[in-house]
Amino acid sequence: MRHNKKINHLGRKSAHRNAMLSNMACSLILHKRITTTTAKAKALKMFVEPLITKSKDDTTNNRRVVFSYLKSKTSVSELFRDISPKIADRPGGYTRILKTGSRAGDSAEMCILELVDYNENMLAAKDDKKAASKRRRGTKKKADAPVASAAKKAVDTPVAKVEDAKVVEEAVEETPEVLVEETATDVAEETTTDEAEEKETKE
Repeated sequence: MRHNKKINHLGRKSAHRNAMLSNMACSLILHKRITTTTAKAKALKMFVEPLITKSKDDTTNNRRVVFSYLKSKTSVSELFRDISPKIADRPGGYTRILKTGSRAGDSAEMCILELVDYNENMLAAKDDKKAASKRRRGTKKKADAPVASAAKKAVDTPVAKVEDAKVVEEAVEETPEVLVEETATDVAEETTTDEAEEKETKE
């Protein structure tokens, strides 16, 4: 029985196992994604995630500690310069295992181990899901637009008509005398023009 035996030795002695995990961690940091067996990926996940956590605090001591595991200056500088700002807000779980089936030769379970914040397709899909969840259930964007515009017209038009009617009533109430005078002058002008036309015809 293997009670409390969390470390998978991967059929190697400790020096060989540590060297292999160090090389795989450097490849993951530089390329952001590697293809390997599921057993190695799980062991690498336990190896590399504490190092990524250390990279959040960029100090000389942390750089030396990480270098003692990775043995690569290029990988250390990449981890502290590029990866740590991108994962600064993530409280753990920096890697993801995507299973890809069995290997043809020995039927070993294969997978892809990748850094979570560098898979652009999954990040885009996650943003789309967030945008869709903000809408109400059973509604669509295209259906909402004409309904909103029609509701807006229905609300706006009667108010405008009522306001126009009020303005006309106030104008009639305030200036009835002016309107009467204007109509009287119009009638007088029309009669004078009619009389002048009759005189011209008689002559």
